Amino acid sequence: MFNELRDINNKPEPFEFYTAEELWTDPYVSKKMLEYHLNETVDAASRNKEFIDRSSNWIIGKFNISKDTSVIDYGCGPGLYTLRFAKTGATVTGVDFSKNSLSYAEKKAKENQLKINYIHHNYLNYDSDLKYDLITMIMCDFTVLSPIQRSILLQKFYNQLNPDGSILLDVYSLDYFREKQEQAVYEYNQMNNFWSGDDYYCFLNTYKYEKEKLLLDKYTIFTETDKKQIYNWSQCFDPEMINKEFDKNGLRIKEFYADVSGQAYRDETDEFAIVAQKK
Repeated sequence: MFNELRDINNKPEPFEFYTAEELWTDPYVSKKMLEYHLNETVDAASRNKEFIDRSSNWIIGKFNISKDTSVIDYGCGPGLYTLRFAKTGATVTGVDFSKNSLSYAEKKAKENQLKINYIHHNYLNYDSDLKYDLITMIMCDFTVLSPIQRSILLQKFYNQLNPDGSILLDVYSLDYFREKQEQAVYEYNQMNNFWSGDDYYCFLNTYKYEKEKLLLDKYTIFTETDKKQIYNWSQCFDPEMINKEFDKNGLRIKEFYADVSGQAYRDETDEFAIVAQKK
């Protein structure tokens, strides 16, 4: 028991473990994740419907998305943005790790008689010779990646971007980092049986890494017969920090916004959005 508790409360090195595959490909968890995506009233796996409507309308107008535009959405989930983009007549691609989410996205595209190219892939390993006018990555997906992974992704973006194309993504801010508190709690069947259809206990340890401005939610889940651990990293940024990362990968940040609905940038916010182009 002592060794189990020591493992539960062990603080790993920054980005020591990466468990995205288990999170997005586990049949039960990915099904629950899809339910969160499709809950229109909460900001969980996706943001609420009102925000997505407002955000997609702003993106379509901001980047003049039309029949002459090619768009790729990394981490597209169940196609909440790609569906809206495709209704403009644009050529749209979505890449995602979750087969459940993509099956739903494909069904909705068919129902709306829209041709959207959905690709089931870990986007860190996805390569394409195609070029795009707009690359999007929404819901702070960029922040779960390590510095090496982020660099790999930015190099892909650079290679896939048309000369005058744009990148739009959002990240957590340093305000978000400062507001978070370290904690160690446990709960029976946490988040309404999110982690398993069987009864379980979930230990949640939240850690802060001051030097790196990094957060970790570490979940240790015990069922009667199994144990697993999920590591949910959140890299936090200020404009200078993210500017340096983009600059090192041949990209320049052109604009900052408070979010991906085009609200004016401000310092006191949990997240912010950037628009970047090739140098």
